[in-house]
Amino acid sequence: MTDRKTELAANLARVEERIAAACDAAGRRRDEVTLIVVTKTYPASDVRLLAELGVRQVAENRDQDAAPKAAECTDLPLTWHFVGQLQTNKVRSVAGYAGLVQSVDRARLVTALSREAVRAEREMGCLIQVALDAEAGERGDRGGVAPDGVAALAAAVDGAQGLRLDGVMTVAPLAGPYAGRQRAAFERLMEISTDLRAAYPAATMVSAGMSADLEDAVAAGATHVRVGTAVLGVRPRLG
Repeated sequence: MTDRKTELAANLARVEERIAAACDAAGRRRDEVTLIVVTKTYPASDVRLLAELGVRQVAENRDQDAAPKAAECTDLPLTWHFVGQLQTNKVRSVAGYAGLVQSVDRARLVTALSREAVRAEREMGCLIQVALDAEAGERGDRGGVAPDGVAALAAAVDGAQGLRLDGVMTVAPLAGPYAGRQRAAFERLMEISTDLRAAYPAATMVSAGMSADLEDAVAAGATHVRVGTAVLGVRPRLG
């Protein structure tokens, strides 16, 4: 193996050990948690190496980086997740490669995603991004809808052509009552997920936790964790 592939393999093994240990501590089966590798700022060559190592779910947060990377990797058996704040003028591009958009947080975005999914003749999975730092009726600092807005947004996704309501996502907030309380934040997301699944039983996906707090997410019940730095290394500063 190349030096980079060896490095990635070792990092993946360590992350796998962490997820397995967290599942064991929580009394969960390992296959209940799916690893999504966040490949932002890293080249398509790394995505290829990850695919060779068995990774099947990758995530990006900027369309200008993701679109060309996905285009270089169309021959790989990957599902691309879009996890960043998404502007409506980028939706047509994102609809060309993303299997799931995890950052759905407003009705206008649902309308745009539906239109482009239909145009592209494909179905896109959607997660409602929940902002646990947002006041009622507001959006969070890093995107996301306040908990009181989840039901209406879920109904919009469920009724939209070309879209599939898959569940919920959150990013541990830096402000508000859950700042520094990742476990509590993820437990609150699970409560929201439970309410959502009562109305939409197929919306079972709960995306929470990153490199620093994946154990808290697994303990709370997350079905998917989004890990970047722990697999790919510390990202270079942009700009």
